[in-house]
Amino acid sequence: MKKISSVLLISALAFNQSCTTMKSTETQKEVPTPDASLSQNPFMKKSKLQYEAPEFDKIKDEHFKPAFDFGLKQHDAEILKIANNPEAPTFENTLVALEKSGEILKRAVIVFFNLTSANTNPTLQALDEEYAPIFAAHSDKMYLNENLYKRIKAISEKGLDSESKKLLQYYKQNFEIAGANLSAADKEKLKQINQELASLSTQYSNKLLEARKQGGVFFTDAKELDGLSADEIAAAASDAKNAGKPGQYLLALQNTTQQPLLQNLKNRATREKLFKASWTRAEKGDGNDTRETIEKLAKLRLKKAQILGKKSFAEWKLQDQMAKTPEAATSLMNKIATPAVETARREAKDIQDLIDQQNGGFKVEPWDWNFYAEQVRKAKFDLDESEIKPYFEITTVLEKGVFFAAEKFYGLTFKKRTDLPVYHPDVVTYEVFDHDGKSIAIYYLDFYTRDSKNGGAWMSNFVEQSYLLGTKPVIVNCYNYQKPAPGKPSLISFDDVSTIFHEFGHSIHGMFASQKYPSLSGTNVPRDFVEFPSQINEHWALDPVVLKNYALHYETKQPIPQTLVDKIKKASTFNQGYMTTELVSAAELDMDWHTVTNESELIPVLDFEKQSLAKHGFTLATVPPRYHTPYFAHIWGGGYSAGYYAYLWSETLDNDAWEWIKDNGGLTRENGDRFRKYILSVGNSVDLNQAFRDFTGHDPDIKPLLRNRGFIK
Repeated sequence: MKKISSVLLISALAFNQSCTTMKSTETQKEVPTPDASLSQNPFMKKSKLQYEAPEFDKIKDEHFKPAFDFGLKQHDAEILKIANNPEAPTFENTLVALEKSGEILKRAVIVFFNLTSANTNPTLQALDEEYAPIFAAHSDKMYLNENLYKRIKAISEKGLDSESKKLLQYYKQNFEIAGANLSAADKEKLKQINQELASLSTQYSNKLLEARKQGGVFFTDAKELDGLSADEIAAAASDAKNAGKPGQYLLALQNTTQQPLLQNLKNRATREKLFKASWTRAEKGDGNDTRETIEKLAKLRLKKAQILGKKSFAEWKLQDQMAKTPEAATSLMNKIATPAVETARREAKDIQDLIDQQNGGFKVEPWDWNFYAEQVRKAKFDLDESEIKPYFEITTVLEKGVFFAAEKFYGLTFKKRTDLPVYHPDVVTYEVFDHDGKSIAIYYLDFYTRDSKNGGAWMSNFVEQSYLLGTKPVIVNCYNYQKPAPGKPSLISFDDVSTIFHEFGHSIHGMFASQKYPSLSGTNVPRDFVEFPSQINEHWALDPVVLKNYALHYETKQPIPQTLVDKIKKASTFNQGYMTTELVSAAELDMDWHTVTNESELIPVLDFEKQSLAKHGFTLATVPPRYHTPYFAHIWGGGYSAGYYAYLWSETLDNDAWEWIKDNGGLTRENGDRFRKYILSVGNSVDLNQAFRDFTGHDPDIKPLLRNRGFIK
């Protein structure tokens, strides 16, 4: 997942976060400079570390508020100066000036929102709620400033290079989508709505973080954890002790509906308890219940869209995406949903047959699926997850797998850095070098789950690449793997291996950014394109050359036997009906929430979800959506509202492009250079549909995706 950070509300992507009006009585102000009281605040000047990496050893919680207050005041004055410039509008004195503005605010905000995602605390959470509406109102001063909009419209494309033309088109579109053409009265309505939306979204995220933390399940008897390894049980005991319950065992919740440990837990009552804790984590009627917040968000998003002249929030939101319309996105999802559900039904029968053969005496439930699916997989393919996990030690996967593939395909090399400060002791840092030996980026990794971290996995920037600003990328990948007991190896599943490759795909997209303007740089692309580079990078996990290099037994250091490799590959389409159904049902659910055209359709959260799933034929109770509405963080707090379909849209691009790579020699530097040239290095500076055609020679085709998931031959 590419993290859609709230830092965007001070960049040229801010339009979709909030909108307000700027009163005509405001005039140009002198741009302030920091006074002596701020001299020790690390955000007041550029970091002296390489590539302006954050000075985490100097940054304290108390630095954010004064940096926000000064940064807001300074950026307000910069915007006024640009908007009210008496000189005739030009590209340089308007758009370039906007791209350079807000330096201090952006520096503080980008670190803040990374920390509130990866290592938050009550102080940061309180600041987040306090400043969400303030940042929303601040962003509006730019996007609904009539003078500024007039200046942008007056700039001619004549004489501009292609990237500058794209930036001009980008700003014009963003201002118009944001409501620059609305009446003054409607702008005022929008102002209030967007400030409320910003506050609600932050409240939702804070509630959900606490709900996940409080939703973990405690057990008093290790026998209830039968099926887990000794190391996993030791880790659960350590987690319980840290939570104030020594002598017990804590199974913490992951972000998704299904929990990874369910495939190993032999005790059916334990499985049921863990699954239900996951499913109900945010609907308990307590202070962490998110349902009321969601209903308010959905209603306000509809009102916002209608003020902006659209029938639904999705219609408004998709204007600048590759899909363009909700209908196009839904059409793609429907093509995938039908074969996915049909396949899942066959998989459910296989599981039920196994339960019956074992005289189980019960019908398969969601908490049974992964446990028995693992047995079916073992029976069909003689593949046992516990047999392959010892070959996937997390650091070896990273350095000898992910980094190795990047070296072979792109010529990159990596050097571990221990001299750069980090925000948590678990974080590790690398410097990245290009094929010619030149340093191009700093890369942080944060592997392990903790109560202070949001669920899931993501990539984000601490510093974005820009030739205009003279900056190189500083990037972070965050995960939520269970931290092993002290002195024990961190062994992960093959699905977890794929996640590491996936998130690095986002990172390499950011590392190869080669744009002048930060608003168009790197991963600042439509959501239904941003997952394309990450998803295609997953394929390298099973490339024979790459796999043999990193799949090493953590004790013997011997490579994974070819017999196991063959089993993994043969089993690659196993359970795809289930996995695709849980994904596409969540995507359809998201789109239904955001294609509502009348407020009366917004019935209570659980009823709405039930109605949506039934409408699309997701009636197989054993296959719940990957995210239940109350904890669907992507769409209520993560920037993917009306956009979760993007994973499927991008996967269509990914599988089609992957077939081209395979057909043209696979893991070669020539192919890597071509993919870098046409896809990874262009940012949002070109027509991305054309970029795909330039790489593959044709328009996207859904058949490779269906073949890869085993739905067609």
